[in-house]
Amino acid sequence: MKNLYVLGLVASLACHSALAQTSSTTAPSLNDKPAFIADLMSRMTLDEKIGQLRLISIGGDMPLTRLADEIAAGRVGGTFNSVTRKDNRPLQDAAIQRSRLRIPMSFAYDVVHGHRTIFPIPLGLASSWDMDAITLTTRTAAIEASLDAVDMTFAPMVDISRDPRWGRTSEGFGEDPYLVSEAARAAVRGFQGTSPKNADSVMSAVKHFALYGAVEGGRDYATVDMSPMRMYQDYLPPYKAAIDAGSGGVMVALNSINGVPASANTWLMQDLLRKDWGFKGVAFSDHGAIVELIRHGVAKDERDAARLAIKAGIDMSMADTVYLEQLPGLVKSGDVSQKEIDNAVREVLSAKYDMGLFHDPYRRIGAAAQDPADVNAESRLHRAESREVARKSMVLLENRNNTLPLKKAGTIALIGPLADAHIDMMGSWSAAGVAAQSITLRQGMQKALGDKARLIYARGANVTGDEKIVEYLNFMNWDKPEVTQDKRTPAAMIAEAVKAAKQADVVVLAVGESRGMSHEASSRVSLDLPDSQRALSRALKATGKPIVMVLMNGRPLTISREREEADAILETWYTGTEGGNAICDVLFGDYNPSGKLPISFPRSLGQIPTYYNHPRLGRPFTEGKPGNYTSQYFEEVTGPLYPFGYGLSYTDFSMSDVTLSDTTLKRNGKIEASVTLTNTGRRAGETVVQLYIQDIAASVVRPVKELKDFRKVMLQPGEEKVVRFTIDEDKLKFFNAQLKYAAEAGQFNVQIGLDSVAVKQQGFELK
Repeated sequence: MKNLYVLGLVASLACHSALAQTSSTTAPSLNDKPAFIADLMSRMTLDEKIGQLRLISIGGDMPLTRLADEIAAGRVGGTFNSVTRKDNRPLQDAAIQRSRLRIPMSFAYDVVHGHRTIFPIPLGLASSWDMDAITLTTRTAAIEASLDAVDMTFAPMVDISRDPRWGRTSEGFGEDPYLVSEAARAAVRGFQGTSPKNADSVMSAVKHFALYGAVEGGRDYATVDMSPMRMYQDYLPPYKAAIDAGSGGVMVALNSINGVPASANTWLMQDLLRKDWGFKGVAFSDHGAIVELIRHGVAKDERDAARLAIKAGIDMSMADTVYLEQLPGLVKSGDVSQKEIDNAVREVLSAKYDMGLFHDPYRRIGAAAQDPADVNAESRLHRAESREVARKSMVLLENRNNTLPLKKAGTIALIGPLADAHIDMMGSWSAAGVAAQSITLRQGMQKALGDKARLIYARGANVTGDEKIVEYLNFMNWDKPEVTQDKRTPAAMIAEAVKAAKQADVVVLAVGESRGMSHEASSRVSLDLPDSQRALSRALKATGKPIVMVLMNGRPLTISREREEADAILETWYTGTEGGNAICDVLFGDYNPSGKLPISFPRSLGQIPTYYNHPRLGRPFTEGKPGNYTSQYFEEVTGPLYPFGYGLSYTDFSMSDVTLSDTTLKRNGKIEASVTLTNTGRRAGETVVQLYIQDIAASVVRPVKELKDFRKVMLQPGEEKVVRFTIDEDKLKFFNAQLKYAAEAGQFNVQIGLDSVAVKQQGFELK
């Protein structure tokens, strides 16, 4: 008997043949995309067109048996959350073998920072300042996801985040428009490869369009109210970068923008996205967002919500029945035009075409005989790639008295609630990753030390002692509780930890957040370590033993007190499948840390927002001068605890003064800014040389400085290298009060440094 793959190919070819039977001379070629789609649409009924606009959640919306029948009836265009060939094949069979027009299904999933092999969270990826590492991450994820019959991912997430109270800070690339835009391009390149139609590629759908990271108070799903100039200058560039890189899809945000929800925002979806930016791809609502227009208060009922969304340009409705139930009546009444339906359908079909599904509906599903015997087999993982990227993602925040790297000798106490937590290594949105396959810090240290040193382990504390928080976090993961509590008293756990510390030469303290604390719907009112962990840190400090604090978290934390208690602090974020091994590579000096912060660390919650490129002020605070009547908080030091771009190394670097090739830049001309970087330490290491530009006087208030370029440079001990940056007119452009993107003549400062604060400066003039 022929296998289903062959049957599918035959059915697909028969489908095309049937669709092309207008006449033997006018049949459109499958390779003529516009003609092929136009011909297909001419044969579709209104109900079949509306069916293509429906995106169903596997396991959430309906049983699989009913779903197959809905697909066969032409009432579903795509699904998400099914991630094996075995699951997706029957659904594609229903479309190709049973539906009238045999339009293939598409299958999507949230592949954010890995599929089966989990890489560091995006905030960690951004900390690498290595775009090749980000592309490697998404390329690897695409290969793994496509082998599991996934056609599309709802990623990258490129929302600018300047309020770390927001739980989804972990999913993005940080606070800076330039760095996030570069990461967005790199991620799209990896996901889509040379073409989204390739069998080993997946189409990207950039999210969340738009401005989701600016929600009021850092509170998930809250409103965004923002001036157009700030919107264009700071928050919109990363979405455009992803679209310019070829992202085939866009997922629309849940928030409102200046009083209009994104899912009903015609200016956002039509004027900006499609007309101004020329986006031709498919736009997805977020989960249930169209129904939520009623709760936003802009739609009176589901009929009204469907009308607003389709007119705004939401092509596919995710996880609801609103389009299916309401669009037929809206078209009949004339409240929605046939053209508006056709525009959405054309974009959905075009995306399927671009993913290669009309040429071969089974290109990522394959033959049943080729299905893996075990989808979670070790052989399907890319551990070496995960470990390499994870090492690059860590940021060394403190290293007093060269506490790090540690020696593989003596006795080491490993203490902390996150020291042996498989699931927390993975971070949020860990796709099809299996927690049991992740390497914990405890496992990594046991392997790294072997019989060379003695390792003592103590939990020391629960992640939190607040049972209401534990209940909340476990409710969010209803299928299996993630946060488990040690039933011993806090005093008993701390006593055990102190006993372990007293026996050791050094303490490695693994603290931070459980992964559910840095997740969607996990906005926080405090960025301190939970009290249970703060008490543990304080008790260990009292032992007098050196403390190496290993942070695991998805957002900047307020660690001013812990900074004084620890001798070294390594920010690891959530490092993924190979996290424990990668952390040990850094702790024991087998890898020299080179990460730099993509987001500022505030000293306290009251400092938020603490982003580096804030607008210039008429009364700025100046370090070393009286603070009265300047913009500052008088109770504590002004400025971040750790600035954007900051990160230490196990070696030392020196940088010369800035040299400019000219002090005058002509329109359409170029000048070169250069510095000589020298490794003055005793070991090889990488660092990131960062170029900032300050506009001295403009028609509107401009930032104190803006990142415009960077280079990651590896140097051997004693080696020096001239690092050159080209500055042209484009690097000086900004959106003015009329939203015109242009560079204004005048004076500029070039600032080059190894973080955003410690810079050297020279000036030039644009004429």
